[in-house]
Amino acid sequence: MKNPNKNKVTAILSVGCGVLLALLAIALPAAAQTSPVANPPYTIKIFAKGPAGTSQPDSIVQWGDHIIVGFENGVAKDGTDGKSSTIVQSSLSGKVERTFSVPGHNDGLRVIGEDDLWAVQNEDANPNLVVIHLNAGTKKQYKFPPTPHGGGNDDMVVKNGEVFTTASNPNLDTMGNNVFPALVRASLSGTSVLVEPVLDGNASATDISTGTAVTLYLTDPDSLTIDPRGNILLDSQADSELVFIRHPFTGERKVGRLKITSAVTGPMNATITLDDTAFAPNPKAFLLVTDVGAGLIYRIDSETFGFEPGTAYSASDTLGLAGTLNLDNGVVTPVVTGFGSARGPLFVSPDGDKDGDDK
Repeated sequence: MKNPNKNKVTAILSVGCGVLLALLAIALPAAAQTSPVANPPYTIKIFAKGPAGTSQPDSIVQWGDHIIVGFENGVAKDGTDGKSSTIVQSSLSGKVERTFSVPGHNDGLRVIGEDDLWAVQNEDANPNLVVIHLNAGTKKQYKFPPTPHGGGNDDMVVKNGEVFTTASNPNLDTMGNNVFPALVRASLSGTSVLVEPVLDGNASATDISTGTAVTLYLTDPDSLTIDPRGNILLDSQADSELVFIRHPFTGERKVGRLKITSAVTGPMNATITLDDTAFAPNPKAFLLVTDVGAGLIYRIDSETFGFEPGTAYSASDTLGLAGTLNLDNGVVTPVVTGFGSARGPLFVSPDGDKDGDDK
């Protein structure tokens, strides 16, 4: 005798399986799209997630056996919404140890001296500086004077005991040029930050790949680092170029420009822009990259022989990748792809120092 309910049961099961498969079809591609993929010999894994209530990890620095990350928390880039960013300190294994709150949109971190963490907020306008004394756990806020370029301040770097910072989001003249300082030297006095110009946005330079004389058009001064030769390296992000400055305060000053390119293109054929660049210090180091969109910090390793010392690695926010940077022609070759928006690459020495003495 035929079961009259059999067809009903079969129909219900078919519908249920169909719904389940449809949901899996939606979920699996999404997961695949948001999971970065490393090209051999590189490997990648999640290093840390932000604490509850934080989002958008960006700048990252090392302090001894600790990693410190700035979480932007969706705060307005000019700080006008009155909200705060969170600075998170973790161990070298990614375990959260403590947090600090800073007013505004954090986009620059740098350890100055032994234990002073400088945190710069509001790269679009109304910049402020908070100095966190890490050993004591205390902090003090400083004010910038009205900026001549009309914007804010962004990243920082230390060279020969002096602090340099980018003058970000500048006003442009009617020809679209930045005639204001793009790089300034910063010092503290009382509760104020004093700045003096170092490099103008329309300075003369030499194109590194061709050797020809050029004029800079720096419309988006952003991140800073020091290359292995001791040059200050400034990233003009939206302009897709890097600027190398040697001997900034002497008559022997040299300025080089490197245009950035890649065979990889992003959504809507977006051109490559770089958020930051880091140089491998020694083979035992590993590379951390923050992903603003995913809210995660990733660890990249080169498993076989380690990273080649001196090699430049850059993170692209527009193309969602990390790759090696050719310093002769500006070509970025991906080693990891699939980030939402890759930021702040930092090489970490497992022994807690960054002097490159690992053998």
